[in-house]
Amino acid sequence: MEKKKKSKKWIRFRHRVVRNIAFTVMYPFSKYKFGVTIEKNKEPKGRQYLILLNHQTTFDQFFVGMAFKGPIYYVATEDIFSNGWISSLIKYLVAPIPIKKQTTDVHAVMNCIRVVKEGGTIAIAPEGNRTYSGRTEYMNPAIVPLVKKLGLPLVLFRIEGGYGVQPRWSDSIRKGKMRAYVHQIVEPETYKQLSDQELFDLIKEGLYVNEGYLDSEFHGKNLAEYLERAIYVCPHCGLAEFESKGHEITCKKCNRSVKYLPTKELVGVGFDFPFRFVVDWYDYQCNFINNLNTEEYADKPLFRDKARFSSVIVYKKKVCLKKDAEIALYGNRIVIDEGKEDPTIFNFEETTAVSVLGRNKLNIYHDKKVYQLKGDKHFNALKYVNIFYRHKNIIKGDSDVKFLGL
Repeated sequence: MEKKKKSKKWIRFRHRVVRNIAFTVMYPFSKYKFGVTIEKNKEPKGRQYLILLNHQTTFDQFFVGMAFKGPIYYVATEDIFSNGWISSLIKYLVAPIPIKKQTTDVHAVMNCIRVVKEGGTIAIAPEGNRTYSGRTEYMNPAIVPLVKKLGLPLVLFRIEGGYGVQPRWSDSIRKGKMRAYVHQIVEPETYKQLSDQELFDLIKEGLYVNEGYLDSEFHGKNLAEYLERAIYVCPHCGLAEFESKGHEITCKKCNRSVKYLPTKELVGVGFDFPFRFVVDWYDYQCNFINNLNTEEYADKPLFRDKARFSSVIVYKKKVCLKKDAEIALYGNRIVIDEGKEDPTIFNFEETTAVSVLGRNKLNIYHDKKVYQLKGDKHFNALKYVNIFYRHKNIIKGDSDVKFLGL
């Protein structure tokens, strides 16, 4: 009989080499570029952990990696695995664990178990998204059974100041102060005695950060640039389009402009603006959508955009279907190239999920396939997610549910 072929190991020696090289380069770079103070974990070397972190900047994984001595295996969205040779290089160097965003991914759980059995440490951002508002947002309670299943010492790793230094909606990095550190380590024998709800509350409390208040200053050029990626509701006009320039963002309907200050405060230009911080405006926007009857917008679009329309071959590549597609967002569907010969229609009832990736990309999970819209630098993908989940809540009879996808 032929011997059973051994499965390849997930953990490789090169991952440790890559980690050490990356530390040498990224540690001084991070301190200079982000102004971050990284407090190193003082626990014994070689100990395994499950690290949970709040998600604020594009460099969060580096901050975590520099706080611990060995390689860390990060659970990452499938988008980074669908970029051809670049994805192959990332997989070879650091072997992140792929997960399909906004879906239940059994393979991701099995891969986590595999890494743990091989002696690896895993890191996950339970929010699944970087914060738009500066506040730690929704976490999926599915993180609790995963914590208990893996049975590792649980690290709650906090990142503070990241929203001020690099807001999700911005392309720029501002000069300010950040802190990245181990907030708490919870041993398995401790959390296994907790109910699922008690453990979930412990995780949420340990990772909660709200930067919607006056704490420090973050200086830079064009502080308000691309804030329209996060904001699409005007307190005077309702649903609206915005345009940013320099330190100001302007509503295209009423022409009122709001200035973003180094303190993260918002000030109306020539009028009293009702919100002091982006988180206040963000909360108003969510409340507005949660009171919107999406069924009233079945015949007229709420928004129109242009974006690159692609089919995603998950874990392989993206195939461009149209470079400059015309997008119409209705209360119950997304239509690509409406009015043209053979338009593409994503009815929300038949769509599994809609998620925002990075700053201005939108994934649509429909009929067991994944599609992506990538707009220009001003494109607001968030509104598609919010409208989709609001409509889903209504048709399920859960119109009082406040969750809007993030």
